[in-house]
Amino acid sequence: MASPSNFTITPISEFLLICFPNYQSWQHWLSLPLSLLFFVAMGANATLLITICLEASLHEPLYYLLSLLSLLDIVLCLTVIPKVLAIFWFDLRSISFSACFLQMFIMNSFLTMESCTFMIMAFDRYVAICHPLRYPSIITGQFVFRATIFVITRNAFFSLPVPILSARLRYCAENIIKNCICTNLSVSKLSCDDITFSRLYQFVAGWTLLGSDLILIFLSYYFILKVVLRIKAEGAVAKVLSTCGSHFILILFFSTVLLVLVITNLARKRIPPDIPILLNILHHLIPPALNPIVYGVRTKEIKQGIQNLLRRL
Repeated sequence: MASPSNFTITPISEFLLICFPNYQSWQHWLSLPLSLLFFVAMGANATLLITICLEASLHEPLYYLLSLLSLLDIVLCLTVIPKVLAIFWFDLRSISFSACFLQMFIMNSFLTMESCTFMIMAFDRYVAICHPLRYPSIITGQFVFRATIFVITRNAFFSLPVPILSARLRYCAENIIKNCICTNLSVSKLSCDDITFSRLYQFVAGWTLLGSDLILIFLSYYFILKVVLRIKAEGAVAKVLSTCGSHFILILFFSTVLLVLVITNLARKRIPPDIPILLNILHHLIPPALNPIVYGVRTKEIKQGIQNLLRRL
């Protein structure tokens, strides 16, 4: 028997993405709602960014952070959804080796960037409610700039090894990815090398970043709740809760969708493999569509800014 070293390994230059390997007919009826959600997400986030940029009353730290969240949502959508729709509409399944790992990096890094942005927004609400007199001196434009640099560098630095480790693996023969997107788990399983360290790093790094953000968000709202329960002035509690309502709704939805996605991946053997694929796509689409809408509907200043923007058109 020939040893493995005697085999010639042909380098793979591209992968083929097979969406819903068991139910490929899904993609025909899914393309319409996904495309509608994509255009809603792009339009809503673009409207929010333009409104915050043009409306002087929205040039405040909280709205700058909301702009950062919208930018992250736009990049995530543009990284994932156009390729998915190209597969659905035109059967363009191939993706180059480099493009696949670039997509992997953006998905991993920007997901944790969103989580980190939610954490900073929770800190903003904590200072505004628990230390209102110190808010103008703590939450400044310089604070937002430093927070943005922290969000980008922390998550890019810890997410970069994920695609690097996967790209360094040897891919011996099969190049068919049973997914609509280049996730680390879907791509690395095609390798003929040991992928234990690659998967372990993604698991540890991902949950360290996301877990620490969620803990700090929980602590922020714990202290906010303590302050709220001590307020006795009529209507004050409702006013405080309204300032945190939009942010809390988005965090709750972000965490719930992420938790459902994790559970379905852990229970992959008990459910059809197409379900986690669909949830992964929706996780890159529904939060970006909902984030600007929730803030636009629930925040009086943003709603007024959008109305002013429409009057100028």
